[in-house]
Amino acid sequence: MKYVVILGDGMADYRQPSLNGKTPLMLAKKPYIDGLASVSEVGLCRTVPCGMKPGSDVANLSVLGYDPKECYTGRSPLEAASIGINLKDTDVTARANLVTVSGEDDYSDKTMIDYSAGEISTLEAKELIEYLATHLNDDIYTLYAGISYRHCLVIDKGGIAGDFTPPHDITGKPVKEYLPKSAQGKKLLALMEKSYQLLKDHPINLARVKAGKNPANSLWFWGEGTKPRLQNFEEKFGVKGGIISAVDLLKGIGKLADMRVIEVDGATGNYDTNFIGKANACLDALDSGLDFVYIHMEAPDECGHHGDAKNKIYSIEQIDEKVVKTVVEGLKSRGEDFAVLIAPDHPTPISIMTHCSDPVPYLLYNSKKAYQSTATAYDEEQAEKTGNTVEVGYELMKKLLSC
Repeated sequence: MKYVVILGDGMADYRQPSLNGKTPLMLAKKPYIDGLASVSEVGLCRTVPCGMKPGSDVANLSVLGYDPKECYTGRSPLEAASIGINLKDTDVTARANLVTVSGEDDYSDKTMIDYSAGEISTLEAKELIEYLATHLNDDIYTLYAGISYRHCLVIDKGGIAGDFTPPHDITGKPVKEYLPKSAQGKKLLALMEKSYQLLKDHPINLARVKAGKNPANSLWFWGEGTKPRLQNFEEKFGVKGGIISAVDLLKGIGKLADMRVIEVDGATGNYDTNFIGKANACLDALDSGLDFVYIHMEAPDECGHHGDAKNKIYSIEQIDEKVVKTVVEGLKSRGEDFAVLIAPDHPTPISIMTHCSDPVPYLLYNSKKAYQSTATAYDEEQAEKTGNTVEVGYELMKKLLSC
């Protein structure tokens, strides 16, 4: 038996007046997923436990079958694992975004223009982070380059400030209300302020501005945490697993769970990603001896953060045409018994441009037996109408693996 999770990050949404009262999932042309709905279990799953923030870290751990309340120690340590940082038990990490802020002299007067600095390239970002490291690194603070705008700060014997805000939550807002006020937070704020002075006239940013792109003119810290420990995925579930993603967060989870982290050329973490390459990599991995593959696609989430309904719909359509169809038809042609779970980790509604904790629609298909579903399509409304609910998110993995 083979098992596949096809995870459209942030794919769920609210009904939007601008979309004639529908959601992107309702509007997207996704004949293959909708065709599976009538023979699959469709319902709603609460992936974010009550009282926890609706981040992709918590929600993806949940979908992967881990109880976030037991194993979650922060987002940035998961990303640190992907970058290859060997953390000490006394280390504290923070995500270090390269962002675009407005140009006021006083940092507290600035506005968050772009949480991703125009989706800055990894090559440009690496040079900027290495430049900052020469000025900011010391016996306490160490910067590490990641992918695109996503980087990491390690604090030796640090404390958790606890008052940082994800930059994607405050796009277009003045930063003043969201600046840290704790003692540890003020130390990191000083680094943010210094980073602006160092970056604002850097040649890379001058060139980006000249080309009409947003400059990466500041660091922004958030997502603090400490060294995590995840149980080995195969020991926990009895299947050999792999994970496919373009982002450090998911790669880090995979490494910490001793899963095979599968790289795909052209995987970008946005709607221009190599959808078909991810699907084919999944099939190759299953052919090579893996029992389980988790395909993560960041594209719908990024579009949600930008309020970009058009490309969120496009991303869902690409997942249908190039990922779901390729994987399901590929496994059928191999004569394999298999089960597929299709779900978001959390909603990222285009109207609020950030995550929320609402339950997400799931679809569970088993090639061995057709489920008699009342659903005629896969979307938020159809999932609610079935009456099927999974209140504890990490139980969804047990449903998949018990097929």
